[in-house]
Amino acid sequence: MKQYNPKKHHRKSIRLVGYDYSQAGLYFVTICCKDKICRFGQVKNGTMVLNEYGQIAHDEWVKTAQIRPNVQLHEFVVMPNHIHGIIQLLDIGR
Repeated sequence: MKQYNPKKHHRKSIRLVGYDYSQAGLYFVTICCKDKICRFGQVKNGTMVLNEYGQIAHDEWVKTAQIRPNVQLHEFVVMPNHIHGIIQLLDIGR
């Protein structure tokens, strides 16, 4: 397994300093597969065809809103090696 090397792996965070990402709002989320491996299926003729793992990823994303009352899901897409989605955290009176 590759070790983290700060001289080589120098990604800059795009997070806002001091922003509370647990507060209500809309968030664009990307979840990537380890090592960018295409685990979720493939694109055929311009259409994403999910494999078994892609279907699990899809179903688990949808399940998020079913098991968390403070979450509303908006558009999302499962790609061969990642998922993009817009998730809304609702203010349900903390």
